[in-house]
Amino acid sequence: MKKKRETSTKGSPGNGLAVLDHSLCFAVYSAGLAFNRVYKPILEPLGLTYPQYLVMVALWEAEGQSVSELGEHLFLESNTLTPLLKRLEGAGFVSRTRDKTDERQVRISLTDNGRGLLAEAACVPGQILEATGLTVEQLSQLQQSISSLRDNLRAAVPEKA
Repeated sequence: MKKKRETSTKGSPGNGLAVLDHSLCFAVYSAGLAFNRVYKPILEPLGLTYPQYLVMVALWEAEGQSVSELGEHLFLESNTLTPLLKRLEGAGFVSRTRDKTDERQVRISLTDNGRGLLAEAACVPGQILEATGLTVEQLSQLQQSISSLRDNLRAAVPEKA
C-alpha cells in the first residue's frame, strides 16, 4: 500500500501561499493523471487508449458527426483529433468519408466492429465507478461541479482569432 504523502501546513490556503496540496488546478490535473492510470488496463483489452475511448463514446452517442463537430464535443483541435481518428480507422472501428453535400467536411461513422465494441466496453463505467470509491450520487455531483468549472474557465478566456 502506498504511503500517504505528508503535507506541510506552512503553505495553507489561509496564509496566501500557493501550495500544490491546496491547489484546485493541481488536484484536477493529478486526478486526470490518476484516471488515465486506471483506464489504461481496462481499455487495453479493447485495443483503445483513453483518448480513443472518448472518441468512441462520442460516436456511440451520435454517429456520423463531422470532424469539427466531434472536436467541439470533445474539446479537441483538429490536429489532435485527426491522428486519433486515423488510428481508430486503422483498427477498423471507424470510417472517414467526405460529406456528399459539403466536400470540405469529413464525417465519422462507426464500422460494424466499432458498433460491436460498445458491448465489450459496457463494463468500463462500472469499473471506473468502483475505482473512484464514490457513490453514483457523489460522482454525479462532482461531474456537475467540474463541468461548471470547465465552462466558467473556458468563458474567461477569449476564443482564438
